[in-house]
Amino acid sequence: MKNIVILISGGGSNMAAIVRTAGQQNWASRHGIRVAAVLSNKADAKGLGIAREQGIATQVLDHKAYASREAFDAALAQAIDAHEPALVVLAGFMRILTPGFVDHFAGRLVNIHPSLLPAFTGLHTHQRAIEAGCKFAGCTVHLVTAELDVGPILDQAVVPVLPGDTAEGLAARVLTQEHLIYPRAVLAHLLR
Repeated sequence: MKNIVILISGGGSNMAAIVRTAGQQNWASRHGIRVAAVLSNKADAKGLGIAREQGIATQVLDHKAYASREAFDAALAQAIDAHEPALVVLAGFMRILTPGFVDHFAGRLVNIHPSLLPAFTGLHTHQRAIEAGCKFAGCTVHLVTAELDVGPILDQAVVPVLPGDTAEGLAARVLTQEHLIYPRAVLAHLLR
């Protein structure tokens, strides 16, 4: 069985989309792929409840309980490794990971970013796209490297920027596409 471990910090909508798609497409019996665990750095992350409802193992590691970013990442890597992951999926995990963590999971660590990378790395992507006068925005699934939001692109979806768009409206349309491409990219990467 190829295990997926998903990291979240909040609502977990992308995690839920992956879990839902895996169930609907019967990844476990068709491909030997399953979501084995969902980990969060926040005990109140709503996505943990969604995972528990689906019978998926959950764990919380509060980053504030560790003396350094490196110490947290080492503990997080150990917790992930306990599930023998074929893939680690960042789904709204709001922590910048250390190079050591990224190296440990090299080629097995993916993220989704709410822009058409390489444009608009970092935060506030939707507002920045509107302010730049972009006609299109979107989202990108990519392999994680030590440099933020620049790893090899696995999949993208394009969303038009509409006249009078707000960052919130654009974000909602982009999120709809995230829920479609993230499961697709995860499966494709594991089947490659």
